[in-house]
Amino acid sequence: MRQPRALAPLLLAGLLLTAACGESGSSGTGGSTASGSAASGDACAPVAGDQLVVLEDDQQLQNADNIVPAVTSATAAANPALLPALDAVSAALTTDQLIEMNAAVDLERQSAEDVAAAWVEESGVTDGLEQGSGPIIVGAGNFTESTILANVYAGVLDAAGFDASVREVGNRDLYLPALISGTDLQVFPEYLATVTEAVNRQVNGPDAAPIASGDAQATRDALQPLADQVGLTFGTPSEAADQNAFAVTQEFADQLGVSTLSELADACGDGSLVLGGPAECPTRPYCQPGLEQTYGLEFAEFREFDAGGPATKAAIQQGEVSMGLVFSSDGALAQ
Repeated sequence: MRQPRALAPLLLAGLLLTAACGESGSSGTGGSTASGSAASGDACAPVAGDQLVVLEDDQQLQNADNIVPAVTSATAAANPALLPALDAVSAALTTDQLIEMNAAVDLERQSAEDVAAAWVEESGVTDGLEQGSGPIIVGAGNFTESTILANVYAGVLDAAGFDASVREVGNRDLYLPALISGTDLQVFPEYLATVTEAVNRQVNGPDAAPIASGDAQATRDALQPLADQVGLTFGTPSEAADQNAFAVTQEFADQLGVSTLSELADACGDGSLVLGGPAECPTRPYCQPGLEQTYGLEFAEFREFDAGGPATKAAIQQGEVSMGLVFSSDGALAQ
């Protein structure tokens, strides 16, 4: 299961890690039988069920932590075929596919190498790639998803004529300096908003004002001038994202007819929602305060669990909370 590589923007103030992202979605003006008028009583109380579903963050509360290739600038300049090969991955990879790959490793106990190789073969991303040559080391963080993505990158680079290998290097405190130096790593599958703020602090100091947003391309555009100063080049952000997200049971979503957070707010005006998440949630802008301010959601209660971990997911499934904080690419979301 994925380790809390960044605990998304929810815990960004306490760690060097991730600010969550998300693709934008519908305006969420309400499309359910319950959303035409505010619900009353306990209409949005917890509903138990086995299948978890993420409600779309249609107002972009979370920052854009889309998967994005990070490459040392010297390597990109010396190997013109490299970045286009990685961008081909970005063009093909979706969050749903990332969920399925995480589930295959974490739940079905397949190897990350085999799962990545199967995706590369089935996706067609290697067709017509410009060819390069030479050894390339792709770094991986010490959690499932990063290892899968690193092997995907390596497989595609191999198909593009490079001799790619994967090296696990731990957390961002360890691998970002190694990537910047370019001596031990040349490529890394990164998380856009998280790495943007890490590079921002690298260049402008630990108190640098945040520059990431919920717009992936705008965040990428803000990142690259700073990355130039530390010798990194970033490719095209993928649709696939690993971000803070809020999940409910399929039964809950079906009962209300909701698929977005805006629709949930329309359907749940009675304040009967019960929210679950880590202890920081009631004070972090990407969790309860953000849900209240961005979407106008009202909560009857907050219950403390872990950050996107098994306790929160179990609480949703068992009907202890209406919705809870999860990670958007968690294998537990596989249909």
